[in-house]
Amino acid sequence: QVQLVESGGGLAQAGGSLRLSCEASGSILAIHTMAWYRRAPGKARELAASIDSSGQMKYGDSVRGRFTISRDNAKNTVDLQMNDLTPEDTAVYYCNINVRPSVSSTWINVWGQGTQVTVSS
Repeated sequence: QVQLVESGGGLAQAGGSLRLSCEASGSILAIHTMAWYRRAPGKARELAASIDSSGQMKYGDSVRGRFTISRDNAKNTVDLQMNDLTPEDTAVYYCNINVRPSVSSTWINVWGQGTQVTVSS
């Protein structure tokens, strides 16, 4: 079983910064993509950023240039540095990984519980 523990959410003022962290633990043979998604009130979930095992990164249009995703393969962690925050970034942020737990397993998607980010104007 694979678990994700997220940390770093909270309250920030517009123009401020927050850093989210997510650590994967449990039975992990390999992790391909690690990502952060977010769901704002009344909106659909959207990709904030992702990074695959080769280091290729993708960003949602609304966060590109302000957010930076990074991963530590040795620690099975993925971070999201969020700068120049705006009230529109207010959302629950979810960590997501595409992981193969063992040799006998297929690749699966695992989601974290989510962490609230609130940006005040």
